[in-house]
Amino acid sequence: MTLRDIVARIPFISEATRLQWHPPFWLMRIKVTQLTEDWRKIQIKLPKTAISRNNYGGVFGGFQASLADPIAVVACSHIFPGHSIWTRELSLDFQQQPNTDITLHFELSKQLEQQIRDDLATKGRSTPTFEMYYKRTDGQICTVIKNTIAIRPTGYKKSDYAD
Repeated sequence: MTLRDIVARIPFISEATRLQWHPPFWLMRIKVTQLTEDWRKIQIKLPKTAISRNNYGGVFGGFQASLADPIAVVACSHIFPGHSIWTRELSLDFQQQPNTDITLHFELSKQLEQQIRDDLATKGRSTPTFEMYYKRTDGQICTVIKNTIAIRPTGYKKSDYAD
């Protein structure tokens, strides 16, 4: 049994705490500052620490990517249960130096949620792209993330013609 399995079985731990205690995130010292009950809006503070700081005084891009990568997948696994969900593509656009603690902002819009529901109803699968961003403590957006995920039926096997 892994640490993740143990934490998942403790009934009095909040979803935000479970996310913070996820082993890779725990080592990054993240703090979930907002997590709506329906998982449609998430904000996570990624602190600038001795191990997350690069040679130029900013937060490593790898730390930013590692935190952003699973967030849309985790949110969608709560919103669209019974599907296999994974990241297809992740891109980061570094617009300004992330030279302070930074906060990841994720939100599932009603329009994108409806598009996903329509795709699932008509095609049985969906490949939505989410746009998230990191903000510095001064309120400036420093990194814009595009995260394309795959939402497929459980047991899905890719054919030669499927996306």
